Amino acid sequence: MTVEQTIKTLVRLALEEDLGQRGDVTSRAVLPPNMDIGGQIVAKAPGVIAGLSAVEAVYKHLDATTEIHALMADGDQVVPGSNVAEIWGKAQTVLAGERVALNFLQRLSGIATLTAAFVAAVAGSNAVILDTRKTTPGWRELEKYAVRMGGGQNHRMGLYDQVLVKDNHIDAAGSVTKAVQSVRAFSDAQGLPVVLEVRTSTELHEALTLEIDRILLDNMDEDQLREAVALTNGHVPLEASGNMTLERVRVVAETGVNFISVGALTHSAPALDLSMRIGESI
Repeated sequence: MTVEQTIKTLVRLALEEDLGQRGDVTSRAVLPPNMDIGGQIVAKAPGVIAGLSAVEAVYKHLDATTEIHALMADGDQVVPGSNVAEIWGKAQTVLAGERVALNFLQRLSGIATLTAAFVAAVAGSNAVILDTRKTTPGWRELEKYAVRMGGGQNHRMGLYDQVLVKDNHIDAAGSVTKAVQSVRAFSDAQGLPVVLEVRTSTELHEALTLEIDRILLDNMDEDQLREAVALTNGHVPLEASGNMTLERVRVVAETGVNFISVGALTHSAPALDLSMRIGESI
């Protein structure tokens, strides 16, 4: 699915989850149905915004007459106090959509913010920051979009668009060579990029005798990474993976690898602190 299709699906599910059969009981009880109010989404921490289209989708799903004015664009930097977006419409609608809209925006902005921190940490090197498939089920399209908004790039989207021969494939096949030969003979794999994961110098030497698009160096320390870069000598792009932190990523980038994949971008990113202020006029 596209980002837009995913947003539409997830927004519908999220609103059904939050509103149930009765809707926002509190807002319906307290606020008259004809009352209009404004809401303003404000940043409470520095970061990178992602997910504004999800905010719009939430309110348009609830009431198509609601007005949403984005004051920033996805990928923009915010500081505490930055005004991100304004919403104007029926008071019951504005409050009913508040938490769902913020949940989308905070989650995706958190991923973009953490990605931007990793990208900044390797600035000036040749290393590109990649995400992984360690994503929230159903949210992958959106979370990988947020990575792009933070300046990172996407690894494969799923199991269908790239061949990644990992340790379990190699162990089951019997060797690096046998696993790769099976891939090359498999019709459904034709035309797909082939990435091969190696764990040792021995496997790396074997990999270099094969036709591979990229070699993934799994859980290697910095000395092993530098050795792999020297041995490969630019003939095959190299990707470092495993236990990647902000404190370590710069040192890894300086070994000369081409890519660094970081699972934490999507499985451990803290939500960006955002809130909505409500008033009669904004």
